[in-house]
Amino acid sequence: MRRHRMHRAGILGTVGGLLAVLMAPSAHAAPAPLTDPARAAAVAAKLGDNRTAGVYYKNGQLVVAVTDQAAAASVRSAGGTAEIVRHSAAQLDSIHSELDQLAGIPNTSWGVDPSSNQVTVKIYAGVSAADRARIERVAADQGDAVRIESRSGKLERTAYTMRGGLGIVSDDWLCTAGFNVQNSSGEKFMLTAGHCMVGGNYTWYRYSGNIKLGTMVDWEYEPGDWAIIDYTNPDVTPYGTVQYKDGSEGQITNSRWVSDGEKVKRVGTVSQDLDGMVLEPSTTVNYTDGATLYNMIETSLCVRHGDSGGPMFTGTTALGINSGGN
Repeated sequence: MRRHRMHRAGILGTVGGLLAVLMAPSAHAAPAPLTDPARAAAVAAKLGDNRTAGVYYKNGQLVVAVTDQAAAASVRSAGGTAEIVRHSAAQLDSIHSELDQLAGIPNTSWGVDPSSNQVTVKIYAGVSAADRARIERVAADQGDAVRIESRSGKLERTAYTMRGGLGIVSDDWLCTAGFNVQNSSGEKFMLTAGHCMVGGNYTWYRYSGNIKLGTMVDWEYEPGDWAIIDYTNPDVTPYGTVQYKDGSEGQITNSRWVSDGEKVKRVGTVSQDLDGMVLEPSTTVNYTDGATLYNMIETSLCVRHGDSGGPMFTGTTALGINSGGN
């Protein structure tokens, strides 16, 4: 905030008059550049899903996709960069929802990719010809609004039944602590992956030193993948930071939804300190174990077994926790 000190009241009238004359053209001055993803998303939301198609980064610049010239003018008047595209968010979301009716086809995923203005479908190894045909039938009438890609490997959750490296453990399961949070009463909790709780893994320890941390109080694995661990050990002090492999820490102060194409970082128990980018901000994933997860974030980051639950972030902002990978 800029503070203006009025040291000389006697000349305020003159200065004010000059400012009125000199600043009059500001009504037509260029607005401040739109660089905050949350603000860009708010601009798109105001225009509506029928006239916009998402927010994404292009060559390091935040872009709002729109479907008409008037919407583009509105984005520019807010300081943003607009790109006119063919398919609206409403159309792409409708296709995504139709594909979700096929949930239960392991080793597949699909989601809206704002940067390409398409719904991208990824089919991994092991999908039968019949299941592939089911997907292709949905895509057949959508033209270039849908892109199907064949991928090698399989989609798997990344909890692992062996210990190694720093992390959190319960029985023989190794996972990674995500973010520390607290409720309105000041009670401290840990966020991690829900699939780490499968099989009754409810009491958790810090791997290094086998120090008891606490017990699981709530979790979900399908349609989401998250768990909350209550810090019941009074000797453990959780901090709002993430720890890197070299022992240094980064402070986390807030959270928000991701933007397509933005750069992100993650930390894991087995593989750490990796940088990548968001490929799809909201995708449906069908794991090999039959679980179907919704509103997941696809990134270019690589993960390994044991990295489940680890934090994904940018700067001081929490964005998500690791679930699985290919």
